[in-house]
Amino acid sequence: MVDFADKIALVTGATRGIGYATALALASEGAHIYCLGRTVGALEELDDAIVAAGGSATLVPLDLNDGDGIDRLGAAIHERWGRLDVLVGNAGILGPLSPLAHIDVKHFQPVIDINITANWRLLRSMDPLLKVADNGRAVFVTSGAAWKTRPFWGPYALSKAALDAMISTYAAELEGSAVKANLLSPGATRTKMRAEAMPGENADTLPDPAEIAASVLMLCQPDLEHTGTIFDHRSGQFTRIRPPVAI
Repeated sequence: MVDFADKIALVTGATRGIGYATALALASEGAHIYCLGRTVGALEELDDAIVAAGGSATLVPLDLNDGDGIDRLGAAIHERWGRLDVLVGNAGILGPLSPLAHIDVKHFQPVIDINITANWRLLRSMDPLLKVADNGRAVFVTSGAAWKTRPFWGPYALSKAALDAMISTYAAELEGSAVKANLLSPGATRTKMRAEAMPGENADTLPDPAEIAASVLMLCQPDLEHTGTIFDHRSGQFTRIRPPVAI
């Protein structure tokens, strides 16, 4: 495992699942973690685990709908550290699994707000901090749903497709810099979101979030050369956004 000693990392959706496992793994390897989540109690439990592993963290109870709060967080990281080495955009919501024409606006819009807009606000605020780090790394969690276009998965699928395009675009804009930006597609994982999407599935057959965290840390390595790619955890392969294929 790469030593992340003295690195500064921000992990969103850190209170459970992949975010929790990633924050703990990075902290265990020496990084100071900004743990972002909505629930104070869950953040405190994560902090206890990080301290027990010999790490350190700053808890950030913040709703990602609070764009101004994201900006304030960027300013606070700049004031204290002057840089951000690792940004992990893990937070996301599933939204309704329903025919597109049956979805109410009040249920559709939150998926866009969290899965796309909030991640853009994160990039906007943290970009200057990543660029002054020696080897800034940005990793965002996507899904195969972005291109499978299965029925009834509309809001989640289109939000992840937009995320893929956004991070690919951001990576292209970073050409010539030391910052690398990539996406991670974890596949089916033993998380609360997966249980909501597939309530009849045997969770014991799915990978633990700690296994996915190992892939996140790989994408955060300072010697990583890939950028603008999607790393598929299941296959262990890097791919790019798929262009249209003639039929």
